[in-house]
Amino acid sequence: MQNTVESIREVARKHFSDARGSHNWEHTERVYRLAMHIGSVEGADLEVLAIAAYLHDVGRAAQDRSKGALCHAEQGAAIAAPVLEAYPIPPEKKGNILHCIESHRYRNDHVPRTLEAQVLFDADKLDAIGAVGIARAYLFAGEVGAVLHNGSMDPHEAKSYSRDDTGYREYRVKLSKIKDRMLTQEGRRMAVERHAFMEGFFERFLKEHEGLL
Repeated sequence: MQNTVESIREVARKHFSDARGSHNWEHTERVYRLAMHIGSVEGADLEVLAIAAYLHDVGRAAQDRSKGALCHAEQGAAIAAPVLEAYPIPPEKKGNILHCIESHRYRNDHVPRTLEAQVLFDADKLDAIGAVGIARAYLFAGEVGAVLHNGSMDPHEAKSYSRDDTGYREYRVKLSKIKDRMLTQEGRRMAVERHAFMEGFFERFLKEHEGLL
C-alpha cells in the first residue's frame, strides 16, 4: 500500500503547479503531517488517511476560479474518484477516502461520519488557526485584493473574494469558531493553544491598527 500512497501523492501534487500560496502544496503537506499525528493518537486507518490528505485539496483551483461558487471539497472528490480507480484499493476504503475529501470543508453540508474523515477535518482546520492560520488568512486576502482592514464594515456583511475579505474578517467569520468545531480529542487539545495565540494576535492587531499601541 505504501507504493500506492506515494504514487497518489505525486498525482495529487500535479494539481498544485499554479496553486495560490494560501492553499498550495505546502498546505497539503502540513495537513498530511497533522493527520498522521492525530490519526496515530486516535487509532485511525493511516493508509486511508494519507491518501485522503494528499487528495483533499485537488479541487481548490476550481473553487478559486469560480470565486467561491464551486465547493472545492465536492470538486476534489469528483477529481479523486477516477484517480483511485487506477489503484488496487478495496472498495470500502475508496468510499471512505472520497467521503473524507468531500466532508473536510468547514463550509459545506457534508458531515464527517468516519473516524478518518473526522481526523482529516481536524487536521485541515488546525492549519487554518494559530500562527500559520493567521499568515494564511492574510496571504489569501492579498491574493483576492483585499485591504488590510476595514473597521467600518461588519465582517459578517463583507463578501468573500472581495476587497473586504480581510484577514480579520476570516478570523471573525470562521477562524474564531474552529476550536469549538473540532471532532477528535487530540484535535481539540491541539486547537486550544493555537486558538489562544490567534485571539491575542487579533486583539493586538486592532489596537495597533487604531494607533493605540
